[in-house]
Amino acid sequence: MDTVSRIERDNRRFKEIARGHINKHLRHYISRGELIGRRGRHLVSIPIPQIEIPQFRFGHRRRGGVGQGEGEPGTPIGVGEPQPGQGQAGDQPGEHILEVELTFEELAQIMAEELELPRIQPKGKKNIVSEKERYSGIRRVGPESLRHFKRTYREALKREIMSGTYNPSSPVVIPVREDKRYRSWKEVRKPESNAVIIYMMDVSGSMGDEQKEIVRIEAFWIDTWLRSQYENIETRYIIHDAVAREVDRHTFFHTRESGGTMISSAYELCLKLIHEHYAPDEWNIYPFHFSDGDNWGGGDTQKCIAILEEELLPVVNLFCYGQVESYYGSGEFIRDLRDHFGSDHEVLVLSEIEGRDAIYDSIKTFLGKGR
Repeated sequence: MDTVSRIERDNRRFKEIARGHINKHLRHYISRGELIGRRGRHLVSIPIPQIEIPQFRFGHRRRGGVGQGEGEPGTPIGVGEPQPGQGQAGDQPGEHILEVELTFEELAQIMAEELELPRIQPKGKKNIVSEKERYSGIRRVGPESLRHFKRTYREALKREIMSGTYNPSSPVVIPVREDKRYRSWKEVRKPESNAVIIYMMDVSGSMGDEQKEIVRIEAFWIDTWLRSQYENIETRYIIHDAVAREVDRHTFFHTRESGGTMISSAYELCLKLIHEHYAPDEWNIYPFHFSDGDNWGGGDTQKCIAILEEELLPVVNLFCYGQVESYYGSGEFIRDLRDHFGSDHEVLVLSEIEGRDAIYDSIKTFLGKGR
């Protein structure tokens, strides 16, 4: 087995070990939110504790070490005289942290396996067929921009070895025209699906920073899963106290008001966005609403139920309401929804999020229907 093959084999084995660790501790990663601050444009960096592999290192010249000076079997190897340490010896191993990078697609696949999420079945006439180029082979001719350097080098090396011109002590390999290999492609017709996520959150005085952080963590995982299921996806953000308004993502997670709560204002704005921008026969629609369950007592809950039953639920794939536990919220809203719609509605999904440790089960509740 050549060196490249061993490296690739070891790399695959390392990824399998890292993946197994992430699977095992996914509940921790989901609930603590470390990944949100470690994500790039296409990758997520995951910290994994690991044992550092021992290895030889070159020491200082002429100052002792392996293979230098006189020595007898059993003589300690080191630099200089031993120095007394400070404090007591510990009884626990040190922890070394390794950053492992995963694509969002890999992370979504781990989610699907661990949470047992079914693949989403888009509804309605959402499929748009587009033509895309996929690089699927190698050929002898092509533009230099598509030259496959590894395959070209391999062909040149094979030619020099076969002709007897390869010199291992001076391994200079120069490709000629016949050695060059190029990537080839073919056009494939790929169905695309459009989807929109509409996040709504209560930002009244009873929703504190901890409640918003829980929503932020859960939204990250919801985004990760839905983006793995749809080719094109948009995200809109609505905040509300007694009045609702659309905002950008940063404002959504960092705004706090001091007024009361009127949930129907958010549902009305959500419905307006759908009517103006997201025709139900062309879009898969996913509203997610997070609140502490406190609502204005002047009949607004009945108004919310009417909007859901008559206008929102008939046009969306899934409507998810997550109630985040708060010291100041009454928690009454989810009970009213459950009393009216039942606990196993086809489109409306309800989840009580008592704290960070409940995020894992909440995501499974929301996304487990495969709609």
